[in-house]
Amino acid sequence: MAATKEYFDFIGSVKDRIRSAQYDALKAVNKELVGLYWDIGRMISEKQMELGWGKSVVENISKDLQIEFPGAKGYSAYNLWLMVRLYNEYQGDAILEPLVPELGWSHHILILKKCIDRQERQFYFSAVKKFGWSKRVLDHQIDNKTYEKYLLNQTNYDDLPAEQFKNQKILAIKDHYTFDFLDLSEKHSERELETALIRNIQKFLLELGGDYSYMGSQFKITVGSQDFYIDLLLFHRRLQSLVVIELKAGAFKPEYKGKLEFYLNVLNDTHRLPHENEAVGIIICKTKDRIVVEYTLKKAQNPIGIASYSTSPELPDYYEKALPNLKQIERGLGFLESGE
Repeated sequence: MAATKEYFDFIGSVKDRIRSAQYDALKAVNKELVGLYWDIGRMISEKQMELGWGKSVVENISKDLQIEFPGAKGYSAYNLWLMVRLYNEYQGDAILEPLVPELGWSHHILILKKCIDRQERQFYFSAVKKFGWSKRVLDHQIDNKTYEKYLLNQTNYDDLPAEQFKNQKILAIKDHYTFDFLDLSEKHSERELETALIRNIQKFLLELGGDYSYMGSQFKITVGSQDFYIDLLLFHRRLQSLVVIELKAGAFKPEYKGKLEFYLNVLNDTHRLPHENEAVGIIICKTKDRIVVEYTLKKAQNPIGIASYSTSPELPDYYEKALPNLKQIERGLGFLESGE
C-alpha cells in the first residue's frame, strides 16, 4: 500500500497513543513510590514532634527496614532524612505540595540539594512536569541557571494563533544560552561558532534542554534556481517539529527575522512530513537589544525565539536585576491566566 497523508496521520496517532500509555504507566509507578516516601517522611516527622525523637532514631529505623525488606532499595538513613525533609519543606505549600507526586524521586533529591529559594524550586517543579526533563537534563539546567534565563525569554508564541501553533508552545526557549564548553576566543566568527558547536553537539543539545536530535549543519534547501544553507537543523521529538537554528556572532538585527521566516516557510512546504507540526526558528546571537527584539517579533507569522549566548558561565549583569517575581513565575509556568 502506498503511503498517504491519511496513513501518516493514522500511524502518528497510534504512536502517540502508545507513548501516552507508556508514560502513564511510568507516572503511576512513580506516584506510588513518591507517595510512599512522602508518607514515611510524614510519619517520622510527626513522631519526632510528638515524642521528641532525636536524629539517632532514623539510623535505627533504617536498619530495621533493611532487615525487614532486604531486597528493597531506598531505606538508607540518608534517604530517610531526605523523605523527612521532603515532607517538612513542602507540606502545606498550596502550589508545591500538589506537584510532589509529578516528579521522580531523583528529581526531588536534586531540587532539595541544589535549590533553596522557593520560587526557584517552583520553577523547576513545573518545568520538569511541563517539559518532561530527565534527571540528567534537570541537573544541567540547575547548574546552568536556567531559572534566571527561561522566564525572560523572547518569543512570539503567545501572539500566535492558539490552534495553529498550540503544539509549538510546549517548546522551552531560554533567553540566554551558555556555551562554556567551547574553546573559543572572545572574538570569533559565525563559522567558528558553528564548527565548535558541532564538535560538541551532545553538550549543545543538552544546553538547549533535551528532546532534540541533530539533523545537519549548512543544511541545503533549493528554491527556484538558488541554493540556501541553514546553519543548524534539529528535530524536536516531543514537539514533532523541525527546528532551525541561525547563529550570529554579533548583535541581533531585525533583518535576521525575514531570512529565518523564509527558511521556515520553505521547510514547511518541502521538507515537513504529513504527521509533523510546523517548523520553529531560533536565532542565537552574541548580544541583543530587548526592545528591538520585541518590535521585530511583533508581526512575525512563524514561531520564533531570539536568544543571546556567551562562552563564559557568568550571566550578564541585567539578569540579576531582571529576576521575575512569584506571580510572573506562576503565570509563565501556566499556574495563572494572563488576566489575573
